[in-house]
Amino acid sequence: MEIADVLRSLRIERLTPMQEASLEAFRREGHLVLLSPTGSGKTLAFLLPLALGLDPQVEGVQAVVLVPSRELALQIAGVFKQMGTPFRVMSCYGGRPAMEEHRAMRALRPSVVVGTPGRMNDHLRKGNFDAGTVRTLVIDEFDKCLELGFQDEMAEVLGRLPSVSKRMLLSATDAEAIPRFVGMDGGKVARLDFLNDAAGGGRLHLQQVLSPQKDKLETLYRLLCVLGSASTLVFVNYRESVDRVAGYLESKKLPCEAFHGGMEQMERERALYKFRNGSCPVLVSTDLASRGLDIAGVDNVVHYHLPVSREAFVHRNGRTARWEARGASYLILHPEEHLPEYLAEDVPVFVWPERIPAPVKPRWVTLYIGKGKKDKLNKVDIVGFLYKKGGLAKDDVGMVDVREHYAFVAVRREKARQLLVLVRGEKIKGMKTLIEEAR
Repeated sequence: MEIADVLRSLRIERLTPMQEASLEAFRREGHLVLLSPTGSGKTLAFLLPLALGLDPQVEGVQAVVLVPSRELALQIAGVFKQMGTPFRVMSCYGGRPAMEEHRAMRALRPSVVVGTPGRMNDHLRKGNFDAGTVRTLVIDEFDKCLELGFQDEMAEVLGRLPSVSKRMLLSATDAEAIPRFVGMDGGKVARLDFLNDAAGGGRLHLQQVLSPQKDKLETLYRLLCVLGSASTLVFVNYRESVDRVAGYLESKKLPCEAFHGGMEQMERERALYKFRNGSCPVLVSTDLASRGLDIAGVDNVVHYHLPVSREAFVHRNGRTARWEARGASYLILHPEEHLPEYLAEDVPVFVWPERIPAPVKPRWVTLYIGKGKKDKLNKVDIVGFLYKKGGLAKDDVGMVDVREHYAFVAVRREKARQLLVLVRGEKIKGMKTLIEEAR
């Protein structure tokens, strides 16, 4: 496997200095800690050296990647597949039957398993794969994975991987200490710190938004109306607050989606997909959306609730101004709130325009199709069906995402109603299925 082939598969011209440094450090003897800002390409920074270190002669799982959320597990596995290596990968996480994953594992025979600590423990306890062949361990977002709530699960996972000889820890914020059970004591540990390289360079514009009332809902609504169709992530501190804020915005006819850990997996996937494809410009979320998710082109981050720590503030803001893009971050403060101590006092105050515009309808609408990969349906099938039966042109179809048992597709808003009439009762790839607007 050549690096040039991987970059070609990912449509990347060259590695960044951080990724090159990571590749070089990983090749050397010892372990690696990589600190780099959100959006700087950390996923490829560990997947590329990991893939280059896999042995095609070895049967079984050779590398385990631990992550704090199912979304991050899916994303990392997706990037690995796009790399076009001869090795197989699978993701493991809660919210679906472990037996289903075990069957998939036996059929797929992956070399790399990406998973959350709880589900990884489940597979290791049951001996669903041979831990003796695992030589490489990656902990992504290690500061989150090694928090007190995760430590018992993490310690158990690592205790069940006796043959690991290479460890790599990654995050956008540093941890105060690395617990001894991680196994980094006593060996060579390379530390790469790129956090100061992206202090923003002026790309992130921070403002405070003053709310006249303690209840900030109306201020948030007005701010989102001003931001218009720009892609905006609204962060709150509690699951109940997500539902309350999203419900209020919906009552005001402002398109938004909710996202938090208490939602069903399909609900979360649908919300993320609608946010990514532009059919819903606002995503209201807990800090679950502040880490790991690959959401391109987020224009704004809004802190409806103040972040609980400087680290949380960094991770939230890392959703925007990624790579070389620019972005804005807004902190909404009611009369009794003050800027966090870690911020400079000269954060400018947002100036309201004379007229607040009405909410803008998104350009795209997301359709749900009740068939997926398990039904041998792919993107080409869907696009061809929409062209032929739905009367759509190339520019009328946006992002297409095919999952195991269903698919999502973005279409132009002005074409959606007619499309649904035209495809009613039509078969897609010889199959009758439900096609409707995703709610």
